[in-house]
Amino acid sequence: MPNSSPSPVVVIAPDSFKGSLSAEQVAQAIASGIRRACPGADVRICPMADGGEGTLDAMLTSGGERRTLSVRGAAGPTREALTGLLADGSAIIETAEVVGITDPVGMSVPVEARSTRGMGEAIRLLLDAGVRRFFVALGGSSTNDGGAGLLTGLGLQLFDAQGNALEGTPEQLARLARVDASLLDARLADAQFVGMSDVDNPLTGEHGATAIFGPQKGVRPEQVAPIDAALARFADLLEAALGRTARELPGAGAAGGLGFALHMLGAQFEPGAETVATQIGLDAALAGADWLITGEGRSDVQTLHGKAPFIACAHARAAGVPATLLSGAIDPAALPRLAEHFSGCFSPAPGPITLDVAIRDAASLLANEAEQLTRLKYALR
Repeated sequence: MPNSSPSPVVVIAPDSFKGSLSAEQVAQAIASGIRRACPGADVRICPMADGGEGTLDAMLTSGGERRTLSVRGAAGPTREALTGLLADGSAIIETAEVVGITDPVGMSVPVEARSTRGMGEAIRLLLDAGVRRFFVALGGSSTNDGGAGLLTGLGLQLFDAQGNALEGTPEQLARLARVDASLLDARLADAQFVGMSDVDNPLTGEHGATAIFGPQKGVRPEQVAPIDAALARFADLLEAALGRTARELPGAGAAGGLGFALHMLGAQFEPGAETVATQIGLDAALAGADWLITGEGRSDVQTLHGKAPFIACAHARAAGVPATLLSGAIDPAALPRLAEHFSGCFSPAPGPITLDVAIRDAASLLANEAEQLTRLKYALR
């Protein structure tokens, strides 16, 4: 029988399990297991994200509405992209929704032909709707154009030496001779941007967007130097035109240099998971709690570099609440370092199973593990 102590207060704040469950679904599965073991538990669900896919959903859990915009995708054809209008009038744009690396149409053309123009179009449409504060989640992009496309979508003009207009793709930036910022949307002067990213890379160089992140988007080894040079040329001309320097600022290399364009618009940068934690009221949820459960699809040492479970854990520890990590998989080599922060690290797999089965049965596996952890935590019989 359950003991007579006060009902436990449990905060559930996971990231999504990519390819399987959204953060909300992960949280609900864990909650169902907790309630099987302790029906009277006060369970507080706080889905998390870190600036990548799923950030839009997480940010909207505290109120707001989804809005679908027709904008250019990375490859050119128009796509329907979800954005969010938050309760305070701000907007959230998820880069992965507009020029995401999981979009087969966007990925159907070489990386040198992809553009972030749709990001600029989305901002302009939201400006039309009266929005003046934008959260831009920078994870999961397929592009490497230094944000030139975004800025052309907002009115920036690019020309080659013969005066021909250029698109803001890497292959066309290689011919760039002049930029004209005179037609940039005047409403940008009243707009505020928050770039949500944990990336602190500069725009160019050996630690820049192209060298570090380009290969995962399709940049071949022999393309790194010329594309990097094209982005450097774009930065030279844009910085001169706007009278501002940003290429070396932390985050300029995020999302293939999209961070650089946001810096040039005066954006402030925040760790994505911290922004989400603030927006969803994680600290308020932790008030009076005695346990936090967080997790993600796979945890390793990178988890400790600003990923959602680490940020949730840090907030829990600041509130004096122990935090348990419940992830789809955990790198055994990372356990010593993870254990320095989490009060236990667990995976829901009951034994050797295939990835397909783990994805298919993720919800029930999580519920079962959460039930057993709850029984252990509260010594329920």
